[in-house]
Amino acid sequence: MFRTIVFAAILAPAMALAAGGGGSSAPKPTETTKKCTDGKVWDKGSKSCVQARNDVLDDDTLYGAVREFAYAGQYEHAQAALAAMSDQADDRVLTYWGFTHRKMGDVATGMWYYRKAIATNPQNILARSYMGQALVEQGDLVGARRQLRAIVDAGGKESWAHASLYQALTTGVTYTY
Repeated sequence: MFRTIVFAAILAPAMALAAGGGGSSAPKPTETTKKCTDGKVWDKGSKSCVQARNDVLDDDTLYGAVREFAYAGQYEHAQAALAAMSDQADDRVLTYWGFTHRKMGDVATGMWYYRKAIATNPQNILARSYMGQALVEQGDLVGARRQLRAIVDAGGKESWAHASLYQALTTGVTYTY
């Protein structure tokens, strides 16, 4: 009981903080997943569903769509939005390429993208958290703890990235966003 209370006390404030620009909570469904089909993304300007292209939508809109699609389990649609983003070498793009590949069952490719994201930005605590969660799923708790330590070392102890990886290590449950 005490452990549960302590865990909740640690997790609650951390869940209120953003993680790597990804946000600390599940994305709320928007018109992108409510009205659009075939991986299209809602364009506020035209008030319609449009193909994910960076000449129509800015990267922040596309990134929001990636998170929303990923949370909804629509990984192929998330990848279509990722492909439309202008800077494929951006560490947040690399992080979500890794996440979607991993969730689609290609863990090796996912881990490759996580490593590339971390090489691009060693302070990318979201990539470290997702990599650590993948390691938990693979039973590599030592490797996952290394990622947790790297998150702390990067100043992310009070972040969603830390809390979610800590929870994965404690419970075995990983996140979908």
